[in-house]
Amino acid sequence: MKSQFIVAIGAATALPTILFLAVAIELPLGEACAAQAAKPRVSFAEDVLPLLKFRCGACHLPGGEGTEKSGFEVSSYESVMRGTQYGAVVVAGDPDVSSLMRLLDWRVSPDIRMPHGKKQLSVCDRDVFRTWILEGAKDN
Repeated sequence: MKSQFIVAIGAATALPTILFLAVAIELPLGEACAAQAAKPRVSFAEDVLPLLKFRCGACHLPGGEGTEKSGFEVSSYESVMRGTQYGAVVVAGDPDVSSLMRLLDWRVSPDIRMPHGKKQLSVCDRDVFRTWILEGAKDN
C-alpha cells in the first residue's frame, strides 16, 4: 500500500509573501515507517558528545571550572549520565524534566544558566540534546 506525503521544502522570503514549494512523494507506508522506527535520529557518539565537548568542554571537561564546581563532566556517556553532585541532569525520555535542558533553555535562575557568561546555545544545538533525551538518552 502506498501513501502520499506532501513535504514542504521551500523557504520564506524577506517579502510579506511566503513561498513554499511542495513535492508529492510516494513511499511504501510500511517500509518507510519501519525504517524510521528502527533507526534513532540522534546518536550520542556522533551528535551529542561532539557538541557537548565543543560547546561545554571549556568548563566541563576534567579539571575545568564547571567540573570542579558542580561535578558535571562531558567526557563520556557515563560522565554525562552520572550528572552533578546534586544528581542526574538527564531524565531519559523527558527533556522537560531534565536539568540539562532546563539549564540550556534558560528556564532557571540567570546565575546558573548555561553556558555561563556566553550567549544561549542555538535552537538547533539545543534540539540535538532535546531529541536525544526524548529518544531515550541512549549510548548509541
